[in-house]
Amino acid sequence: MKTILKNVKIFNSDKTEIYIEDGKFSEAFDESSADEVIDGKGNNVFPGLVDMHVHLREPGYEYRETIATGTAAAARGGFTAVCSMPNTFPVCDNAAVVQGILKKAQEAGNCRVYPIGAATKDIEDTCLAEIGLMKEAGIVAVSDDGKPIPTAGMMRKVLEYASDFDIPVLNHCEEKSLGEGAMNEGIVSTSIGIRGCSTAAEDIMIARDIILAEYLGVPVHICHVSTKGGVRMIRDAKARGVKVTCETCPHYFTLTDSACENYDTNFKMHPPLRTEEHRLAIIEGIKDGTIDCIVTDHAPHHQDEKEVEFSHANNGIVGLESSFALSYTYLVKTGVIGLDRLMDLMCYNPSKILKLGRGGMAVGDDADLTVMDLDNEFVFEKDKMLTKGRNTPFDGWKLYGETMLTIMGGKKTYEKLC
Repeated sequence: MKTILKNVKIFNSDKTEIYIEDGKFSEAFDESSADEVIDGKGNNVFPGLVDMHVHLREPGYEYRETIATGTAAAARGGFTAVCSMPNTFPVCDNAAVVQGILKKAQEAGNCRVYPIGAATKDIEDTCLAEIGLMKEAGIVAVSDDGKPIPTAGMMRKVLEYASDFDIPVLNHCEEKSLGEGAMNEGIVSTSIGIRGCSTAAEDIMIARDIILAEYLGVPVHICHVSTKGGVRMIRDAKARGVKVTCETCPHYFTLTDSACENYDTNFKMHPPLRTEEHRLAIIEGIKDGTIDCIVTDHAPHHQDEKEVEFSHANNGIVGLESSFALSYTYLVKTGVIGLDRLMDLMCYNPSKILKLGRGGMAVGDDADLTVMDLDNEFVFEKDKMLTKGRNTPFDGWKLYGETMLTIMGGKKTYEKLC
């Protein structure tokens, strides 16, 4: 199969045409020999995006999302690779579940899926999961996902054991005894009568994980950073040479806890939305390189799990289809960062941290790419999303950076150019 994508602006290149043969980027060939010629209509081409933190829900919670619907949403968002978190049912804590996820992803054919295995059996912090066998089956990291690894002793064991298999540990940093609220603890939570969750809950565990990583000399990755203190500690640790990396999400640099004032559960997530002071600190961390990745923490829920009282609603929002546009609109168009930095955050750094080998666009590399319209404003509409979940706070937002085409391994997985 030969494909030519022409009339495009290619990221970090002055060329205007891309040639694909048998799923790989290739040298130029005559148009007459092409099976398909696609007019990119002057839009921008980037390497396929990589999201290292998504919830595909399958197996066990297919009423929320399936691997097929989640990866279709990923393709619409410009992603050609996503990493699935292990809080499924059964938990992804053994090779059989890993193999099942990979099989389902291959059958769907929308996006590359790299499973993340549980760090402890059943995500219960009682004993280590089968990390070695899962690594052989295809996991790229371990994490207990939304459940933090609560004890320093178990975290040390996980860090040491995972390092033997050359895979990173991703931790949701939260001291549970301080993190039982439904939103950020502060003026807004007090004024609307919702129990708050202290920023100290996140900061304390980030500090613990940095100390362990520094003491052991092994890497740790901090999930969805949302606090000023967390950014400061990670910045300082990196300056000392500690092997710490971290991520944040678009909602932490576009929203604050004031959005919760009307009790809309689409603004309920964990970690919770913070104050403006913390939002600005996240942006500064993105700007100065402290924050390595932008992820979605894509968390689809059934409407019955969201359309309840704020304190009882499930945490999380969907994000695969809005992440690039939000990041481009609020970080690049505002002059905070450039496109090079955005690609580091949404492609190269996640691939590097997890050793995925994604992002290449040289001859012979897998033909993974996305085409984005950076010039024309569009309205993000939840009813047009491909994910099963409708729990987004961004419905009706005017954004830039709409996905026009996604190609994964030479195959079109999403197209709006027609």
